[in-house]
Amino acid sequence: MATLVAPVQHSHIEDAKALYKACKGWGTDEKAVISILGHRTAAQRQQIRLAYQNLYQEDLVKRLESELSGAFEKAVYRWILEPADRDAVLANVAIKKACPDYHVIIEIACVHSPEELLAVRRAYQLSYKLSLEEDLLVALVSVLRYDGPEINARLAKSEADILEDAIKNKAFNHEEVIRILTTRSKAQLMATFNRYRDDCGTSITKSLLREGDQVNEFAAALRTAIRCINNSNKYYEKIIRNAIKGAGTDEDALTRVIVTRAEKDLKVIKEVYYKRNSVTLEQAVAKDTSGDYNAFLLTLLGKAD
Repeated sequence: MATLVAPVQHSHIEDAKALYKACKGWGTDEKAVISILGHRTAAQRQQIRLAYQNLYQEDLVKRLESELSGAFEKAVYRWILEPADRDAVLANVAIKKACPDYHVIIEIACVHSPEELLAVRRAYQLSYKLSLEEDLLVALVSVLRYDGPEINARLAKSEADILEDAIKNKAFNHEEVIRILTTRSKAQLMATFNRYRDDCGTSITKSLLREGDQVNEFAAALRTAIRCINNSNKYYEKIIRNAIKGAGTDEDALTRVIVTRAEKDLKVIKEVYYKRNSVTLEQAVAKDTSGDYNAFLLTLLGKAD
């Protein structure tokens, strides 16, 4: 499901030397940076960082930050970090915006496994000396959700009824709604959402869109959480589609999806994108971006050099 094309065997020492050479002297060999880092797994990238530090007593991340610029620098910076550290950065950036982007936090909380989310919380605490729970969204980020496959059909029915009543009454922040979404396993929640659709004749996200119109941001937050839990690939496809449609490009959103999913399920997201838009994601990204940023994203998408 990953799009990343990486060698099984590589020399992290030779990679570190090549990156040093790419950054040495006047100008930077961006093509060399892309050809190396764009074809290395998270574990391989960390080996390269360690080798670079040992060889040159310098942090590779900081060196690349000083050598690169713009959207390309941001993409490379987020790519080279360990996944948990990267998500901690994404969460902090989202929180510190003038208008905080809570949907990014919900995305991190709802797409990750309990173990992955715990790693993000630890990384956030280490980097920012605050817990992610202290900053926002206590319920979603603090509960260690059960991750098993078991489903209770009777429970799905009763909780689908609770959600139906809450949506009809526009009680989106009702404690029962929050309890259901934050404590049930993803398998159980999907069973509940399917039961809701069977009983109501429409999906719960469409009900929230209709009933939550012009109410408050909580309904939108619930929709994001439900879409991430129910079908994260479709959720990410829409994030990309919105990022590149119309005038201008939301480079932060586009980078976030490609960088965080390239080693996970970006191949599936590409398939969903093509089915929805009748154009490949590579074609869409190539048309909407340029330069080294364009080349780096296309490399992570699996395009041959």
